[in-house]
Amino acid sequence: MIAHAGVMLAFHAPHAVASTRPASRKRILVLSVSAGAGHVRAAEAIRSCAQRHGENVEAIHLDVMDYVPAAFRKLYTDFYIALVNRHPAVWGYLYRITDEARPDSLLQKVRRAAERLNTRRLHAQIAAFRPDAIVCTHFLPAELLSRVAGLDCSLWVQVTDFDLHRMWVHEGITGYFAANEEVAFRLRAHGVAAQAVRVTGIPIMPGFGKPPGRGECARAIGLDAKRPTVLLMGGGAGLGRLDSLAARLLAVDGEVQLIAMAGKNLAMLAALRKLAERYPGRLVAQGFTDQVERLMACADIAVTKPGGLSTSECLAMRLPMILNSPIPGQEERNADFLLEEGVALKASDAVTLEYRVRQLLAQPGRLASMRDNAARVARPGAAGDVLATVLSHPSIRSACP
Repeated sequence: MIAHAGVMLAFHAPHAVASTRPASRKRILVLSVSAGAGHVRAAEAIRSCAQRHGENVEAIHLDVMDYVPAAFRKLYTDFYIALVNRHPAVWGYLYRITDEARPDSLLQKVRRAAERLNTRRLHAQIAAFRPDAIVCTHFLPAELLSRVAGLDCSLWVQVTDFDLHRMWVHEGITGYFAANEEVAFRLRAHGVAAQAVRVTGIPIMPGFGKPPGRGECARAIGLDAKRPTVLLMGGGAGLGRLDSLAARLLAVDGEVQLIAMAGKNLAMLAALRKLAERYPGRLVAQGFTDQVERLMACADIAVTKPGGLSTSECLAMRLPMILNSPIPGQEERNADFLLEEGVALKASDAVTLEYRVRQLLAQPGRLASMRDNAARVARPGAAGDVLATVLSHPSIRSACP
């Protein structure tokens, strides 16, 4: 189970994958890495889309970290999460130097050797499932499998940010799915053939592509659909405690309503519920939910970290964003893209956040323009486009008549 931004995701990660499949069924394996939840959520979106094809397609999603030694998993995931949360400047430095590192450098060779030694169980699972195609939503499995001699299936890579790091690019990849035209340009600049790059966007769950009505969703959680509403997603990293931010925003204007997502933080959820007692009918304190799109449907503004997945969901919902304290590296570059496209503003501290909220709520024309820009940039059908491309590839058709 993976938790992110108030959402609990359950995905299929079997310990033993059976190999007795009808020969005519198309088998798609989606590989992610739970270093942050975005890679997992993109993989789940692709798997969910494949399920709608019925018996003709069988898709499973494996988290690579379920098939590595505990020490490697702790280093790869826990260390990454701790680093970006506690020492973002260090992470930004590592992001830059690894982006600039030569693939044939000694450091890169040592890193790849360590990864190969720690992922042998994954190869056994892949062999047991016998996929016709593999889609990687993280660079680790893409790098590992691109170097496997005689891999008997097509191998695809889905980039899950609005920027490209060098570690996503490898030889032996059938095709790449890019979040936007700039990522596609950068892939080609790294030597990837133009015909191997498709701009699909970042896969999100189908619910975000068919937004429910605001009135219905607001009534369901006890809010007034006609009043301005701010959705506060995830923690307040860089801005302060979530309950303090909520109190500050509720004081902006007596009309403003707030939805605050505490995620798995039960203590924070309790604090938010206590705060809600002081503002009856104006604050909804939300824990885990698998229906984030219904909360987004109620909101005029989302305050969120600029992760590739969460911002893609906001774009699909035509929801203007205020981006809080992006970490150096991929989040800063995601933020740059969203700011340039006119779908977001940025807040580096609580004072700026309050100012941005006041500014946007006082300018309904600007909010409307940001919604229109989001509709232009959004790619809610990304998962379907990815799957259609994979299934139409000659290697799939010849393997599955």
